[in-house]
Amino acid sequence: MFPTIREREKFVERVIEEALDQDGNTSMPERIGGTIHLFTDGGSRGNPGQAAIGIVLIDPARGEVIREHCERIGIETNNVAEYRALIEGLKIAGRYHPKSLVCHLDSELIVKQLSGEYRVRMATLQPLMEEIQELATQLPSVSFKHIPRDDNWRADELVNKALDEHPSPTYKREA
Repeated sequence: MFPTIREREKFVERVIEEALDQDGNTSMPERIGGTIHLFTDGGSRGNPGQAAIGIVLIDPARGEVIREHCERIGIETNNVAEYRALIEGLKIAGRYHPKSLVCHLDSELIVKQLSGEYRVRMATLQPLMEEIQELATQLPSVSFKHIPRDDNWRADELVNKALDEHPSPTYKREA
């Protein structure tokens, strides 16, 4: 059963509080050293439209979420948002020094592009692909797995949270 919205909000608040030291500065993440699971999602309202990313890092050895992150990224396409979520997720995961990182994405297209099964045809996506490949080489072991959207609900929820908390401005038409 999924947690209630309030339970999810409390969880996010707790994660943020734990990540800040007494002066309000972000504390350095602990060294995990084992396997970390990374769940990422990106989305836009409109395509292109207002876009956001959501990231969840899980330590399976302890069975707990070690970090969540969400942010608006401006006007982008869904695919750019998916790529940017993975880029930010790889950067965050790298701070924990995992021996193995398993990246879970609900975008089958991106997983197949990363595996080389599909080519990246859009020129705007190629630099993002190259950045992901570069970030992946900085970690001992990285794998990319496609998962059903329902199994990526935490990251998806963070995307929607970022978009809902900072809605795009509405403009009134003049008569």
